[in-house]
Amino acid sequence: MRNHLRTFTLLAVLTALFVGAGYMVGGPTGMLIALLFAGAMNLVSYWNADRIVLSMYRAVEVDASHPEPLIRNYVADVLELAGRANIPAPRVYVIDQDQPNAFATGRDPQHAAVAATRGLLSMLDRREIRGVMAHELAHVKNRDTLTMTITATIAGAIGALANFAFFFGGRDEAGRPTGLIGAIVIAVIGPIAAGLVQMAISRGREYEADRAGAEISGDPQALASALQKIEAYAKGGYFNPDAERNPATAHMFIINPLAGGKGDSLFSTHPATHNRVEALLGMTGQVRGPARGTAVPITRARRTGPWS
Repeated sequence: MRNHLRTFTLLAVLTALFVGAGYMVGGPTGMLIALLFAGAMNLVSYWNADRIVLSMYRAVEVDASHPEPLIRNYVADVLELAGRANIPAPRVYVIDQDQPNAFATGRDPQHAAVAATRGLLSMLDRREIRGVMAHELAHVKNRDTLTMTITATIAGAIGALANFAFFFGGRDEAGRPTGLIGAIVIAVIGPIAAGLVQMAISRGREYEADRAGAEISGDPQALASALQKIEAYAKGGYFNPDAERNPATAHMFIINPLAGGKGDSLFSTHPATHNRVEALLGMTGQVRGPARGTAVPITRARRTGPWS
């Protein structure tokens, strides 16, 4: 409940930023035009976001009849986990990419899709893959895919308004131009503030999906182990050219796919992996899961920082 409240609060802040930027750029008329523009963008995103992002990554749909046993197991596990989550079976995709990663997309649970890279399917064991896909199905169940589409759209609209303000100047409450200084403030502060809010929403939804995914799979240790492995491979230099060409989609993945996206800071789209692992390990014994261990031993992440 706390994470949901935090998300709604941040969405309200993002909306207020957007309305304020629109008003400063063009007064009431500019605000109305901006709202109509954002509404059109949201409508397009709502109906087509899944097709757009799957096309970006050249994802291929697979089913239980696939000739590769590894992919058949992957499909079977996704369908079984969807049943445990009490949501409709999503479409299942594979991305021909060496970097281990996964994401979910779709406007609602009835029109959802999940995708995993070949790198993830080959580098993780079956329990860890189940943990990752349970995390993605938690995003579907919580409608995070729609939430993040809306936040990305509004943040992008704020950026467009900021560029408009920089070239054409903003306006004060009386409709008079605010001048170059005001335009620069809107152009610089607006996109930064919007980006920070968008990233904060993304981090909050990742924690919630970790928790809900562990409950769906009944195996928080498997997801913790998977996160450690995925981050280790990411630090090993696996380059994802599709993600680098489309950085706005980075928040969709279970681990940030971008080079240089490993830090845990205000500017991170994802929480620090060691924090996520620690939270998952804290759930051990609280949910029912398989008794056997994962393929690799899970070590508790050491706290770092001045208060450790």
